[in-house]
Amino acid sequence: MNPSLALMLQLTILLPLLATLAIAATGSKPNLREAVTISISLVVLYCVVNLYQALKAGANIEVSWWELMPGLEVSFVIEPLGMLFALIASFLWLITTIYAIGYMRGHNEDNQTRFYICFALAISAVMGLAFSANLFTLFIFYEVLTLSTYPLVTHAGTDKAKQGGRVYLGILLSTSIAFFLLAIVLTWLISGTLEFTAGGVFDANVDTTIAGAILVLFIFGIGKAAMMPFHRWLPAAMVAPTPVSALLHAVAVVKAGVFTVLKVCIFIFGLDLLPTLPTTEFLLYLAAISVLLASIVAMRQDNLKARLAYSTVSQLGYITIGALLATQSGVIGSSMHIASHAFGKITLFFCAGAILVASHKSKVSEMRGLGFTMPVTMAAFFIASLSIIGVPPAGGTWSKWFLLMGTIETGYWFVMVTLMLSSLLNIAYLLPIPYHAFFPGKGEAPEHRGIKEAPLPSLIALTITTLGCLIMFIHPQPFYELAKAILTVSGVSHGQ
Repeated sequence: MNPSLALMLQLTILLPLLATLAIAATGSKPNLREAVTISISLVVLYCVVNLYQALKAGANIEVSWWELMPGLEVSFVIEPLGMLFALIASFLWLITTIYAIGYMRGHNEDNQTRFYICFALAISAVMGLAFSANLFTLFIFYEVLTLSTYPLVTHAGTDKAKQGGRVYLGILLSTSIAFFLLAIVLTWLISGTLEFTAGGVFDANVDTTIAGAILVLFIFGIGKAAMMPFHRWLPAAMVAPTPVSALLHAVAVVKAGVFTVLKVCIFIFGLDLLPTLPTTEFLLYLAAISVLLASIVAMRQDNLKARLAYSTVSQLGYITIGALLATQSGVIGSSMHIASHAFGKITLFFCAGAILVASHKSKVSEMRGLGFTMPVTMAAFFIASLSIIGVPPAGGTWSKWFLLMGTIETGYWFVMVTLMLSSLLNIAYLLPIPYHAFFPGKGEAPEHRGIKEAPLPSLIALTITTLGCLIMFIHPQPFYELAKAILTVSGVSHGQ
């Protein structure tokens, strides 16, 4: 193994951690503080891209830090699913930082240094989680991510923010301890290993009832995937500033959840065992119901961020469904949906924040006619909405296509119909916002005099992510190739 590649792998985890010291030291000089943040994010992105190139060339990159006992160690490995997650997170950290400069200053937020410190800590946790070689390592960084994002959720310091933080921390920690940790311990006791393994860690003669119960513990324990009824932390966390919402929904937290669901399904249970478990079908239907109910609730929200939060709960269900289908199409669809949803949803939250900073409006009912004063923002909202809905010319088209193919191949018609209904509901709660912004109707538009676009850094960031939505439709090959490579390392032939 090339030592420089091993060093790069470790730098992706350690650099954001070291950045916290530099950010703290430059806190009194905002320009320098933010220059440090951007510089470190660029270096991390450079390292991740180099690791991606090495992975494509067939390099085997592994690092071990600490062995607690034989077979239980903190170690890291580069594989396609983790690489896909790391590419998205490292790129969007850079873009969100650019956005945050405009938002945090434009909104005159307090404690901006603490914000950038906690953001860097969260990215360090994401990188450790993405490249984890086993469940033990993943669990450590999963919990660090929860704790490092709590101060971001309670950033405003108001009673409402503190209450939202309590719900956030309470649900995520309780599901981790009560279900996730128990599932990990049971997996260790039955299989003797926590290493992510092609084909899964369980023997062919494992008791399917016990394995099915462990699967339920995992799905409910991975609270960051926001499966109903353990989803309330996500709407509760919307009290945070918009860059934090972007972090929660696109860069780190919820993506860490569905990434973990995919890792567990593919490399702990395996795609051969998963369909034979008695609880898999129950969880599939539960995920489908979660998709549908969250879409219905989203329609009823007048607060824009609350609407987008319930939309995220629904979209995460798509990824969980793809993982539980345990087919080639399901895995490809789920993996690509991590990417397409990240770009679509971060754009929508960027737009929501831009609207708040520029117009001080947060309710959907107040945004009629806003397209005349904020045309770039509302056009970006429209394109990102198309990606979430899953129609051309936006990237969400491909991931939803593969997920629908997976439901057809396995004969889960109820799940297929649910996904299609959810897409129709996506249209109902997303597209009227940009439509009424540009075509408010006679006498319906409130006065928007004096309103202009958000600060330039925020506008640049949302333009880049909007272009990402379009590029992922025109050129989805990098994410598709990574998704296919996941099947290869999992021991599944592309012809399944």
